[in-house]
Amino acid sequence: MLRSFLQPQLHQFGQSEVWFQQHGATAHTSKLSMALLTQMFPNRLICIRGDIPWAARSPDLAACDFFLWGYLKAQVYTHKPKTLDERKDAIRLGIAAINPAMVEKVMLNFRETSQVYRE
Repeated sequence: MLRSFLQPQLHQFGQSEVWFQQHGATAHTSKLSMALLTQMFPNRLICIRGDIPWAARSPDLAACDFFLWGYLKAQVYTHKPKTLDERKDAIRLGIAAINPAMVEKVMLNFRETSQVYRE
């Protein structure tokens, strides 16, 4: 899957500076998988055996955990949606409002956070 799906997708979208994060499940950390991941994500592999050690019980390493869910919740419930359709619309609007500058700031914060775990 890494070689036949993920790698071509990254190349197709020109994603050369992607970070890869995974937990330490034995099935995900075989020597073959880790060798390929290390090659695909040099110095950007967050994993129990990766370049950046996975910090146990640290969901804040995922942008969705430390940024997206809290941001969306604040955006969605500001308008106090009363129906499921209103809630879905508010979620769509909240996601659409995330601009490239905001994403850049989130990723900078991620890099700073990952530095703390490296030390």
